[in-house]
Parts: sequence; structure tokens; C-alpha cells
Amino acid sequence: MFPPKFIENKLKFFPFIKEAVAFGHQRETVTALISIDLEAVGNWAERNGVSYASYQELAANRKVYDLIQGNIEQVNADLAEDTNLATTQINRFVLLHKELDADDGELTRTRKVRRRFIAEKYDQIIKGLYSSKDHVKVEAKITFEDGRTGVIKADLEIRAAKTVAPAAQIAKKAA
Repeated sequence: MFPPKFIENKLKFFPFIKEAVAFGHQRETVTALISIDLEAVGNWAERNGVSYASYQELAANRKVYDLIQGNIEQVNADLAEDTNLATTQINRFVLLHKELDADDGELTRTRKVRRRFIAEKYDQIIKGLYSSKDHVKVEAKITFEDGRTGVIKADLEIRAAKTVAPAAQIAKKAA
């Protein structure tokens, strides 16, 4: 069983995660693309002495990765408590270099993730998540608010998240 929306909503419960897209259907592991919340993470960065000049720079910061990894590992611990969901823990993740945006076709106007579109657009990143790579280079076309378009290039870090043995397994070992 793989409930992507459930996992994504658990991730978005954390104030630092604006959007999450989980992948794992018909795969052995679950991975996630994470879009940080610029305002929340920016406020956190200011309080913690993390300087940045752009969304892309903030999302690539090691301390921000550590922060989001902690959120993901908390979700993994919660999922481990449910015997039906324990195998859906997130194994690897990446922080996207840009916010998911309706103007770029990634979200509907009501801010729902367009999963199939994202799977196609970010295919290179998803392949990286399911490989042994620890970085993936991307180039993405973006649309600015005034209608102009541009290209963002980035070298994204791929991180492994700690998973937790399912609660049922732990109980059996203790018995």
C-alpha cells in the first residue's frame, strides 16, 4: 500500500515544508521532492544565523537540509507505528531549487500538485533519487510573475533519511 497524499500531508504539517511530492508506487522504496516554505525557512534562517540571497541558495544550505531531514525522519517514525504504513517511510529526498508553481504547470490554480506533470518534468531528479547518486544536476524553465521566462540551473543534493523499524517488528524482538 502506498498512500502518497497521506505522506505528503504529514510532511506539509511541518511549517518549513510548503509542498511535498512522494513517489513509490510499484517501487521498493519511497522518495520525496520537497519544496521549502520560503517565509518560514527564511525566518528560521535569520534566527539561526544562516545567510542567503535567494530561494535556491536557502534550499541548498546544509543546515536547511538538516532541518527538513529532521521533519522527514519524524514522519518516518510516525509511519513506523502503523503496521500498514511502516513500509512507506521516505528513504531518500531532495529539496527542490524552486517553489512548485501553478504558472509553471506544477500545481493547479487551487494549489493541488499535478503529480503526473511533476513526474515528467522532474524525471531526471526522480531517477537520481532511485540511483546511488548523491547529487543531480538540473535545469528548469521558470515563469516570472510578469510573464517572462528564464532558466534555473542547480546541482541538488540527494539525501538519505533514517527509517525506523516497524513497531510490530520491535515488539517481536522484545518478546
